[in-house]
Amino acid sequence: MKKTIACISGPNLNLLGRRNKNIYGEKTLKEIEKMVRVQAAKNGFKTIFFQSNHEGALIDFIQKKTPTISGILINAGALSHYGYSLRDALIDSNLPIVSVHLSDINKRESFRRKDINKDISIKVISGYKEKSYIIGLKILINHLCKKI
Repeated sequence: MKKTIACISGPNLNLLGRRNKNIYGEKTLKEIEKMVRVQAAKNGFKTIFFQSNHEGALIDFIQKKTPTISGILINAGALSHYGYSLRDALIDSNLPIVSVHLSDINKRESFRRKDINKDISIKVISGYKEKSYIIGLKILINHLCKKI
C-alpha cells in the first residue's frame, strides 16, 4: 500500500497567519504543514503539500498525483461551496478524502454553510482552526490503516 497523503489547500490559504486570526487562527500554512508532516511521520506516512488560488491548478495536481497517493486531506477554502470541477476531480481520484475547515462553517454566513464535498468525504472537520488539519489527518490515517 502506498503510504503517502496529499494535503491540499485552496484559495487564500496562503495568507494564513495574516488573515482574520479570530476566524482562521494564528498559524501560517507552512506551520500547519509542518504539524501535519510530523504527525503523519509518527504514523509511518509521508505527505505532499500543494496550495493554489486556482481551481484548475488544484485539479491538475490531484490528477497528476492520484496514482502515487493513498488519500487526500483537503481544505478547499471557498471552493468547498461552489467548486464543482474540483469536486469531480476528487471523485475521479477514487481515494478516501477528509475535508477540513479552519472555521466552523455552520456558524458563518449562509453561503459558507454548504459544503459540496461533504458527501464524498469520509469525514468533514470544521471549527478547530489549525487543529482541524491534525484531527482530519488522524481520521484519514485510521481509515487507511483499516484497509491494510
